[in-house]
Amino acid sequence: MEESISLLNILKIIRKWMLLIISLVFVCSGISAIISYYVLPPIYEAETQILVNQKTNGQEYAWSQLETDLQLIDTYNVIIKSPVILNKVINKLNLKTTPESLSGQIYVLNEDNSKVVNIRVEDESPLQSVEIANMVAEVFKEEIPTLMNVDNISILSVAKLSENPSPVKPNKLLNVAIAAVIGLMLGIGLAFLFAFLDTTIKTEQDIEEILALPIMGIVSSISEKDLEVSLPSRTTRGN
Repeated sequence: MEESISLLNILKIIRKWMLLIISLVFVCSGISAIISYYVLPPIYEAETQILVNQKTNGQEYAWSQLETDLQLIDTYNVIIKSPVILNKVINKLNLKTTPESLSGQIYVLNEDNSKVVNIRVEDESPLQSVEIANMVAEVFKEEIPTLMNVDNISILSVAKLSENPSPVKPNKLLNVAIAAVIGLMLGIGLAFLFAFLDTTIKTEQDIEEILALPIMGIVSSISEKDLEVSLPSRTTRGN
């Protein structure tokens, strides 16, 4: 019985503050839509693949050598995003940025037990994202032999600009949906907060719930019009 009463109270609170909840859902969704569609710039992505391998000079490729190459992949990933590589990329492309900022646009990924490295670049310009991805691969291929004992770098695929590039960020519909859920949760939370803070007695049912006593009678309210009508009649009787 207590569970059903609690559920009824919850539904009453939500119904009472339904306008507030719906308003917050629309406000949060609207703000998110404005930011996603008109404020946040579209971000485009380009990707290239390179293969890092060692020349064997005609000798059999040992299993230990394969393990060593795989362990060095993490080192190569760090080198790709290092200032040694990125400074040359910036100079060759005449980019107006810093190595630290450019490093934040580059994501280096590789599958487990694979010597194939994926270089993914995000930029506001689809053309520039392609140019940066390809240039990073080229500079890495040129510089890695002098930095480490690696003499066999192959570029498996180069980044290409599609005819109709589509941005990968922001996900506008997802942002609006998340904002709507946040608005819903915020509205429900405020509704329960207001209900918790509101200790005034408004109905007969409130009195019964607080005092746990039945109501014996109700004194009806008297309007000013009724009061004005009743006062002259009483005066006449007195005279």
